[in-house]
Amino acid sequence: MLARVNSAAVLGIDGYAAQVEVDISRGLRSLTIVGLPDVAVRESRERVESAIRNSGFEFALDRITVNLA
Repeated sequence: MLARVNSAAVLGIDGYAAQVEVDISRGLRSLTIVGLPDVAVRESRERVESAIRNSGFEFALDRITVNLA
């Protein structure tokens, strides 16, 4: 595991604590987001990649797995 961050998720009007864990490993370039089965999570892959690139950072050319627990 590369990093772990405490965050929050919203379901309706209720907020829940969530932990975001990120792992970068060797392999074919991919970004996989798992956990919290919500439509916004499934659509967020493109937004995350765009935000990283537009912030001036290079997007890793490795296998990235993000776990939302």
